[in-house]
Amino acid sequence: MAAPQELADLVARVALGDRQAFRRLYDATAPSLLGVALRLLRDRGRAEDVIQEAFVSVWHRAGGFRASASAPMTWLTAIVRNRALDTLRSDARHDADPLVDDEDEDEDAAIEIKDDRPEPLGLLTQAADALAVRACLETIDGSQRQCLALAYYHGLTHAEMAAHLGSPIGSVKMWLRRGLEKLRRCLERAK
Repeated sequence: MAAPQELADLVARVALGDRQAFRRLYDATAPSLLGVALRLLRDRGRAEDVIQEAFVSVWHRAGGFRASASAPMTWLTAIVRNRALDTLRSDARHDADPLVDDEDEDEDAAIEIKDDRPEPLGLLTQAADALAVRACLETIDGSQRQCLALAYYHGLTHAEMAAHLGSPIGSVKMWLRRGLEKLRRCLERAK
């Protein structure tokens, strides 16, 4: 994978409409991001759809990326993760929806179209939250921080983290629990 600075440069060029930079960004990050989507969705076709939607969003929202607020891979992973979670929520909602007439569904779809871009105040809040989380994560020791990253960014289960780290599952659970507690306390102090 490319270095964070190289990815940040590519995102900046994408914000200017550079298609070659977009392609390079995709090539450098899509395999890792597909892994995130696959872990959450457990279906390759749906995960690939999420990656496509996420990169369309990246193309349109690259101008909102701030390297001072988060690392490029963190930003990209959050977009993919949110898209995957939206897909899971949508599936759950559609499973619960009663059958509707196709004509009614088309009318509802036209009404529900909304702009999903965050407002300026929302961007400021996101940036402040990202900085607070980043600062708090830096205070957490290596094993705990690594477990938090594997759980959040990669969607790994306790067993998968234990296998990945080559550590007992009990240790992984303890690291994750203690890391979450430290993160919670740090974020409460930051407010």
